[in-house]
Amino acid sequence: MNAGLEASGSNPDVSLLHDVNHLSRSTPGWFDRAVEAAGNYGLLLALVPLLAACWWQLRRSGGDPDRAAASTAAVLWAPIAGALALLVNLPIKDFVGRPRPFADHADVDVLAEGTHGFSFVSDHATLAMAIGAALFVAHRGFGLAALGIALLQGACRVYLGVNYPTDVVGGFALGTAVALLLAPGAAALLTPLMKAVGRAPRVGALVSAPRPASVPAEQLELPEPRPEGPSERDLAA
Repeated sequence: MNAGLEASGSNPDVSLLHDVNHLSRSTPGWFDRAVEAAGNYGLLLALVPLLAACWWQLRRSGGDPDRAAASTAAVLWAPIAGALALLVNLPIKDFVGRPRPFADHADVDVLAEGTHGFSFVSDHATLAMAIGAALFVAHRGFGLAALGIALLQGACRVYLGVNYPTDVVGGFALGTAVALLLAPGAAALLTPLMKAVGRAPRVGALVSAPRPASVPAEQLELPEPRPEGPSERDLAA
């Protein structure tokens, strides 16, 4: 199945592609190179420290061990959801078989080197949105940041001329569906695993930060008793 898009300007997908892609004709070269780096790898790599920061905060938040295990499992699900979404996308891309925009439209400025394969659905948008949607379930603040990165990722792919807007929207939909629909099953599998890890003496700190040990009462240093002096009544006498 070949799903190329006609070059007619009446096609909103093609028109929006041209509007975004042709912005590069009025931008400096360094900006295009920055967008290429971000759109190819940079934004996806930015999700790694975001995942690490979310895990670090949740494991230090304290609380009961069961809640810590569930929170860690939710963070772990985010990269797994991204990988699964990419696997689901493989047969979709082959079935749809949509060529890249620059293959059908000569006026598209190609700003990313080494882009091959079919266009729909965008792998970059699928991966970024799957991680963002899953992370939003684990932590609202970090999840919103990840969703923002996913939106930027999609915009970069259109700007670079390697994906149609509908490729990106399709990736967003696929990534969100995989992350949310499979989340209950993932929690059922990953949470017991994280509970077991949390109980292990050597790796338990990966799930929940150890609490500071309480000092026994007999080890507390009590102030020296003040020597009894003459009372005020004795002084008055």
